[in-house]
Amino acid sequence: MIVVDSSVWIDFFNGKDSEKTDLLDRLIGQERIVISDFILTKVLQGFQRDKDFQLAKSLLDTLEFKSMAGKEIAHRSVENYRKLCSKGVKVRKTNYVIIGTFCILNSYPLLHDNHDFDPMEKYLGLNMLKP
Repeated sequence: MIVVDSSVWIDFFNGKDSEKTDLLDRLIGQERIVISDFILTKVLQGFQRDKDFQLAKSLLDTLEFKSMAGKEIAHRSVENYRKLCSKGVKVRKTNYVIIGTFCILNSYPLLHDNHDFDPMEKYLGLNMLKP
């Protein structure tokens, strides 16, 4: 199973041509892709037109859904946040640590286009899916 971050989904739905959106296009229907509450919310809230929103929602609703919320994820995310801070890493958003921690705990590779995840690969062992 693979987690695709909102950074790639947003580019995908906006028609941006990149190695990561091309990889996502190849993965859809071929691999099990996990969508989470945080990622689903961020992607869907960006649509202005109802038609585009409905098309995206229909596609995303076919994916396997997993909640990232919960006490264990919260505690482990705090531990990871503190570890990153001790290494001098400035974490811009709590959601990034939650997403990274969720992937680490479940051994899911993450496809993303957001450099905020890079320190999690280096210091926490986050597995990145690369084109």
